[in-house]
Amino acid sequence: MINDKHATLTAIIEIGSTGIRLHVAEIYTNGEWRVLDRATRPVSLGRDVFTSGVLSRESVLECLSVLQNYRELLAGWGIADNNIHVIATSALRVARNRDVFIDRVMQETGFNLSIVEGIEENRLMYLAVRFALKQDLPLFWRANSMIIEIGGGSTEIMLLRRGQMVSAHSLKMGTIIIDQQSRLATAGYGGFGTGILYERYLNENIRNTLGLLNMQMDLAHVRTVAAAGADARLVANKVGKELNENCSIIEREDFLKFVGTLRNYSIEDCIHQFGISYADAEGLVPGLLVLKLFMERTGAAHVAVPLVTIRDGYLIDLVSGVDSSLQNEFFSQIIASAVNLGRKYHFDEAHGRHVADHCMTIFDALVKEHGMNRRHRIMLETAAILHDIGTYIKTSGHQKHGQYIIANSEIFGLHQDELLIIANVVNCHRGDPPTQSDIDFMTLQREERVLVFKMASILRVADALDRGHTQQIKNITVERRPETVVLHVGKVYDLSLELMGIEEKGGMFQDVFGYKVILN
Repeated sequence: MINDKHATLTAIIEIGSTGIRLHVAEIYTNGEWRVLDRATRPVSLGRDVFTSGVLSRESVLECLSVLQNYRELLAGWGIADNNIHVIATSALRVARNRDVFIDRVMQETGFNLSIVEGIEENRLMYLAVRFALKQDLPLFWRANSMIIEIGGGSTEIMLLRRGQMVSAHSLKMGTIIIDQQSRLATAGYGGFGTGILYERYLNENIRNTLGLLNMQMDLAHVRTVAAAGADARLVANKVGKELNENCSIIEREDFLKFVGTLRNYSIEDCIHQFGISYADAEGLVPGLLVLKLFMERTGAAHVAVPLVTIRDGYLIDLVSGVDSSLQNEFFSQIIASAVNLGRKYHFDEAHGRHVADHCMTIFDALVKEHGMNRRHRIMLETAAILHDIGTYIKTSGHQKHGQYIIANSEIFGLHQDELLIIANVVNCHRGDPPTQSDIDFMTLQREERVLVFKMASILRVADALDRGHTQQIKNITVERRPETVVLHVGKVYDLSLELMGIEEKGGMFQDVFGYKVILN
């Protein structure tokens, strides 16, 4: 046990589709942490939202009651309000009355509730899985692998190639939705409740998802599946073996055999057989059948079951600010995901990466001038890599097409509001700057619009340095003079295209930063 007089007591409350869960943890000054208490209260928010689209009055009152009880519990721990983090996932993401609910939570409990978007949920789960696996399962990081978590309202999937993120998806296919849709889809088969009918529904409705995933990475080449969630943990407890204190391993055949015996269990059978709550029993069979379906499409010899949750991922995120190696790995996963998005649309990868390198050189040399932070740096790098992605649709006006693709895509580790900024940067990398008639630009906050101009100014200069897409300018050094920024490019043979590019695209840089760009 760590003896740290300066440890910080922290609470994580997660409002999910089937319950409200609490972690009380102690965070130490050396960056380690330990969970001191856990609590779970079943609340069927998902049943409301996925049926009617809104939270019912009864569910809202039930949720508020649980949160008030948690408030009293946390008061006993003496946890400061700024160390209490309340998050909500899939059910509240889609509830039409979520803003009213968030306000009521604040007014009646004092909790400041934030919604975790699907791609952010993926990021937090990745952090938790990484923590649980460590280096005790080398194959996971050396070969193709998949992380999957099946919740009440969504299924989170990440594909990794040799430890690098290929893609991340938040699918609207949770156990509650599967149950409800199966009832409708199988009504003509004389009843509901058997695993056969679940499988019929799943096989008919998951085909498109499997096709999309196979386009990004052949699932048959996946060698390890990491399955998070209570359903997988139950199977691991019955037929798995311990990998380390935070992870179990289930052999492929043992997993498939165990799920096969459950396919016709009723909810009552699950409660009686495994001693679980009604809320957990409701989703057990459909959740495991989804996992079985994905498992059968892969070449994985076993299932790794991390004994962690999104709350653990949130804790890790809180303490990882001082862990530069973790931050660097996380940023590299963002870039890997961006590159794979570009490959999906057959982008010029050499040009995108080359322009991104020039962007980073200019960014790092002018930190005092632009005032942007490390997070903004990774956003600029992403925009630079993908700035020409719109040529997949049409070369003419490809900046607009690129803006649309990025705004409607998912990149691991980036929030939706960050993607919208990146999309606007891509739109600004050529042509005239946006005006007040540009709705996509004007819907951004003022600070975000300033960021777009700063990033786009740097991107336009970097793009001009490879106007011919030949990567002839290998390296640049940046010199700031009183009224100019001079880019020294070393020995090259013909800079006529690049000089024309700087003349054409350097105007925004001068307008934003006040320096004229000179190519030396």
